[in-house]
Amino acid sequence: MINPPMRSPRGKTGGLYHFGRMLDKIRLFQKNELPEEYHENFGLSVGLDGFCCAFLDVDFEELKDRVSQGGTDEEILEWCYSKTRKPSKRQIKIWNEFSRKLGWNDYVTRVRIKLMEEEGLDPSINTSFETIDFREGRTGSLGKNS
Repeated sequence: MINPPMRSPRGKTGGLYHFGRMLDKIRLFQKNELPEEYHENFGLSVGLDGFCCAFLDVDFEELKDRVSQGGTDEEILEWCYSKTRKPSKRQIKIWNEFSRKLGWNDYVTRVRIKLMEEEGLDPSINTSFETIDFREGRTGSLGKNS
């Protein structure tokens, strides 16, 4: 179990799950403080970072450049919207439901279960959000995907 200085993927910025966590990871990476175990999946196109960038229609490398210029999470999110479009409330709900259920009975499930078994953790945890929160010591939030 690790306890990194970043938010849960359940944390919302502008109503979006995971965006603030992704910014936390970018900021830590830019200061050479992102724990090594996060480097392999950092910005991965088939992970939450990549899916969030795809939803926002922004390139992860461009987002990293924008984060390096400073600003609040909300200012950076507005920059993302200015690049393409601001999603509707319905589109945000779709993103949130997709992201919070990632790893539950989909192509990520096999990888998630393998990771949990390799670490000797309970493979019955159902989603990527739950796996992340469990691994990072936020067990009180398990099952609270609202």
